[in-house]
Amino acid sequence: MTETPGLALPSYYLYYQSPVKIVETADGGARVWRVSIDSGGWHEKNDIFVEITLGVGGDIFHRTAEDFVQEVEAFRAHHLEGEGPIFALYETVRAIEDLADAEARHETPSEQAIISGIRRRTFVMFEEQLRAAGDPGADPDIAMA
Repeated sequence: MTETPGLALPSYYLYYQSPVKIVETADGGARVWRVSIDSGGWHEKNDIFVEITLGVGGDIFHRTAEDFVQEVEAFRAHHLEGEGPIFALYETVRAIEDLADAEARHETPSEQAIISGIRRRTFVMFEEQLRAAGDPGADPDIAMA
C-alpha cells in the first residue's frame, strides 16, 4: 500500500454497515481492517482502501474512535452468539434496549450511558482476547482514545 498524505491515521468508518479501521503501518503506509461477521475478529481488506478514503458518503461514513467502538460492539452483539462474560454483557445491553422498545420510547440518558459504558468494556475485553489469540488487527486501546 502506498503512503497516505493528508489522511490522519488511525481513521474509523462504517462501510456498508460493517466497521472498518485504517491504521498506519511501520513503513508509513496504511492497512485496512474490517470486522468479521463470523468471528468478530479483524480481516485485512486493503482492496477497499481507495473506495473508503475517496468514497465517504452514501454507504460509507467516517466515525470518531468512540463512535467506532460503539458500532463494533453493536455489530458483534448483533451477529455473534456465545458464552461467557462478554456475551452476558451483550445480553444486558439487549435487555435495556428491549425494555425501551417494549415501552415505545428512546433509552433514557442514564440507559444510554450504561449501554455506552458496557460497550466500551466489552470492546476492550473482546480485543484483548483477539490479541491473545494472535489477531494482528486487535487494538483494545481504541476504547481509551
